[in-house]
Amino acid sequence: MSSSSPSSPSSPLKISDTTENNLQPFYVLHKAFPKKPDRKTRKKIEFSPTSDTHHHYDELRVEAFELVWSKIDARIKGVLTDINTNVFDEIHQWVCESFGAIRSLGVPSSLEVNRSYPLVTDITSSCSRRIFTGLVFTKNVEFVDDLLTFKELGVHLKSNGCHVVNMSSLDFLSKNGIGGCVRSVLRQLVGVSVDVGDIGILAAWYSEIENFESPIVVIIDDVERCSESVLAEFVLMLSEWVVKLPIVLVMGVSSFAKIVNAPRDLLPFGVLQHLNPCKFTLGSPTAILDGIIESLFVKSYCGFDISYKVMVLMKNYFVRHDGTVTSFIRALKIACTKHFLMEPLSFLSKGILDEDNESFWIEKCGGLPESMLKYAFDLPSCEISDEISLTGESLARDLSEIMKMRKNWSSVFMCLYEAAKFHNVQLLEILCEALNPDSYNLRVSSNRQSGVGELYSVDQKGSQIYLAIRKVRDLSFSALSRLVQFWKNHSERIAEIHCQVIELESMLNSEHENKSLKLDETKKSRISASRTREKNTTKANEKAATLLEFMVKEYLKPVECAQFHEIVCFKHVGVLQSSLIGDPRKIIQVDLLKSHNYLHCSCCSKSGDVLLPSMHDTSIMYTLVQEHGDLINLHDWYQSFKTNICRPSTKGKRKIQSPLSKKRKELSESEVMSEASIQARFCRAVIELQITGLLRMPSKRRPDYVQRVAFGL
Repeated sequence: MSSSSPSSPSSPLKISDTTENNLQPFYVLHKAFPKKPDRKTRKKIEFSPTSDTHHHYDELRVEAFELVWSKIDARIKGVLTDINTNVFDEIHQWVCESFGAIRSLGVPSSLEVNRSYPLVTDITSSCSRRIFTGLVFTKNVEFVDDLLTFKELGVHLKSNGCHVVNMSSLDFLSKNGIGGCVRSVLRQLVGVSVDVGDIGILAAWYSEIENFESPIVVIIDDVERCSESVLAEFVLMLSEWVVKLPIVLVMGVSSFAKIVNAPRDLLPFGVLQHLNPCKFTLGSPTAILDGIIESLFVKSYCGFDISYKVMVLMKNYFVRHDGTVTSFIRALKIACTKHFLMEPLSFLSKGILDEDNESFWIEKCGGLPESMLKYAFDLPSCEISDEISLTGESLARDLSEIMKMRKNWSSVFMCLYEAAKFHNVQLLEILCEALNPDSYNLRVSSNRQSGVGELYSVDQKGSQIYLAIRKVRDLSFSALSRLVQFWKNHSERIAEIHCQVIELESMLNSEHENKSLKLDETKKSRISASRTREKNTTKANEKAATLLEFMVKEYLKPVECAQFHEIVCFKHVGVLQSSLIGDPRKIIQVDLLKSHNYLHCSCCSKSGDVLLPSMHDTSIMYTLVQEHGDLINLHDWYQSFKTNICRPSTKGKRKIQSPLSKKRKELSESEVMSEASIQARFCRAVIELQITGLLRMPSKRRPDYVQRVAFGL
């Protein structure tokens, strides 16, 4: 873009040839004219304590965000590592067994290893030329979820003494050929960069004493994206060296639907004869996501929550994007970033992660300025009564209550989820219901109206929570015993519930002892004892179901039902949806029509809807577009543009000027902008509107018209 700002009085209003020949698209031309503060108020603005205070709290929010997200990120990585540990151990065990099988064919001497061409012990033996290949099925459609997984697999194998090479589909491009694959292997193992890929260099490196006793594992993270011809040639080459170089292949296969035919679809039949495959399966995306959700929002508290509607949006976003965990994590980070950006008091979330959170909140809340305290007590969730004093101490006390309530909610939800597992209920389904404040209020109102302890009305009996409670009444003796053990572990934080769980456990233990004493009785007595046991088990089931109802009623209170929850809970579902899905064309239109809001231009912001010559050229052009329909006549558009930029701008009140400045102004206004420069600015603005996708350029049929592409906001 070219500068559309008015020239200074001392210089003519003319664009030089240098500027015309040096076109740079999307270069911001117009710099805002700073408003000169009044001499009386200038000192006050520069040294305003309010500005310093807000800057201080901005820094606190940034610090709190970095701390909270680092905790979230660490726990996500921990979950991914824990989920894959068992599979990684299986792969390592298989690598060791494969290495032993290769060495059982015979260990070549150092002289044989350093020969230019590999000579195997029995060239006619198919066993000596087969490569042990692990096919790791990831169940993911998007390989982006698996990049970190295979990198961690490489770290795991390397920590267990293996030589590891991590390769991607970029190493198997047709243009690079087999040489590119060999060079990648040499660069990672030998640590040298060579122009010609020579596998003999790797053989010489492996013959050294410190390298000879460990297997070489080559990991290809997404084999389906590799060039089939290059991959086939790579496998054939390794099969010639498999005795001298005990290489084990690990191939990642992302399309789980091809689990049966995967090797057959990847390589020709002749190449498959050189593979000895073994299959491994990583956890499904749903299982990984459940582990992440459980770690972040259920078992522990990182100082950041999301509301019911945001959780539903993120769940749907995960499902619609083919179940990629990476998309969910990205959405979570956007939500966290937006929360700390939009919520002025979000820096108080840091107190949740502080060891002495009460002291932290008392200190921070007690030092809040009056404006921020007023903002806190004006939050929609705050219910002010005559007994509550609008002080920092009361705010700190309520934040402590949120933390206590949140921990109790976590304990009870885990008890509920353990019961829901017997009904094959997914974590996200029951979690969304447990986070729903409307569902909680309906449960509470239904319980108050019934007065008989029945937690659900007829309309609510399709809920996941209701199904979980009903399932407890039908559990077998052994299943109920396992469930009570889970409850015992989860309820340690809540003494009232823990005592009742202990009583329920005693009831079950007593029944188990009675069962053991009556094993030696007659058949008739055993039948009678069985009936008694069924009766007692029914009592235990009923007690367990009643206890779960009590837990849900008293402690499963969503964070959105607490005062000041906006400080720790992100609720702006529309903001997140706009960030994830986006509407770039609408954003571009708004930016062009309201450019002064982003340029912070004092002269243009006062004009309202009136166009000024000092405005951005492209902004002027798009504002003029609003006067046209589908087709825009270029001549009329140009004349309107020319009229606007050539009109002298008036800023503020007229002041008494010195003769010299008056003379300069008369000279400036008498200057006439060249027609060529106006046309250049016009053409550049038109091209920029075309690049942004708002215009379609003239066609041969109508060379004097451009067509609008976007209408309305």
